[in-house]
Amino acid sequence: MTIATSSLIEIESEATGSLVADADWKLDAACRGQIELFFARKAERPQARERREAKAKKLCDACPVSLECRTTARENREYGFWAGESEEDRHLLGFRVTAPIGLRARLADIEKRQSRSA
Repeated sequence: MTIATSSLIEIESEATGSLVADADWKLDAACRGQIELFFARKAERPQARERREAKAKKLCDACPVSLECRTTARENREYGFWAGESEEDRHLLGFRVTAPIGLRARLADIEKRQSRSA
């Protein structure tokens, strides 16, 4: 084995190790197996979203890995509800996703109301 090959193997194992370490926190997450609370269904109504996110927030508030979860969501520009934050919350804090679903829907609703009253 050459020095270059040895170095490449070390780098590869370090990268793989960090990926595994990054995923390990998910094993301790309070939300494991409850994905329906954290991602909106197609055409979810605003009231249903509020109820779903309130339930998710309760789970997040008691979660032992919420810091890791929040960091992951912010750094990876995740959709859905992570560590007590919706994508709209993260968007308003400067951690933007491509098109925050909640924010986009609320802005459309505000526009619709304004056009009706005008």
